[in-house]
Amino acid sequence: MASLTNHRAAILSSIRHSLMVSKAPDAIADEYSKIPRTYAQSSQQDPGALVALFIDRLHEYDAGVYRAAPKSISIVIAQVLSARGKKSLAIPVGIPKDWLPQGFGFEVANSFDAYQLDRSEGVLTGCTLAIAETGTIVLQNADAQGPRMLSLVPDYHLCVVFADQIVATVPEAFDHLKYTTALPTTFVSGPSATADIEMTRIKGVHGPRFLDVLIVEG
Repeated sequence: MASLTNHRAAILSSIRHSLMVSKAPDAIADEYSKIPRTYAQSSQQDPGALVALFIDRLHEYDAGVYRAAPKSISIVIAQVLSARGKKSLAIPVGIPKDWLPQGFGFEVANSFDAYQLDRSEGVLTGCTLAIAETGTIVLQNADAQGPRMLSLVPDYHLCVVFADQIVATVPEAFDHLKYTTALPTTFVSGPSATADIEMTRIKGVHGPRFLDVLIVEG
């Protein structure tokens, strides 16, 4: 293992040295800034249209979609969990108490290992933002979201997204994320699925098989 580590370090060091010798960092940055960016970087759609587009994309991914007002978050979460037959969920540190309905169990799981998360009935989180055009939810290691493993291991994920967290495009999302680049970040577009093996669609390979999204408006 030590030998592999040493070889990897040597290769990366050689690459860094080659890049520095061939071009100074300022020259690389200058070239990058001159790359034409003719793609759409923002949108003039109103918030209602962004929510509608986001919902349409989520439906295409076979995700469950629910809507709630800020004061009815816990009521709708109770309805979703009852419909799914869930009695308890893992939660990250920072989930607001008024999201959590009575009659269900919620356990803070930031320190859970993969075995404990796999045995849970699912996870409830918030998000950093969402992207309407791609139906993508962006999660970071922050309050109400937790470490990456929390949303990747459980078979079920219920995510709360506020309407004002929805942006139109991927470039717009990255513009928002530039202030939190040090945080581990996960992009989720619908329930986990792949068709890599014999072109057969299989759910749950790199994350939860079932995703519900609660959109909070108002």
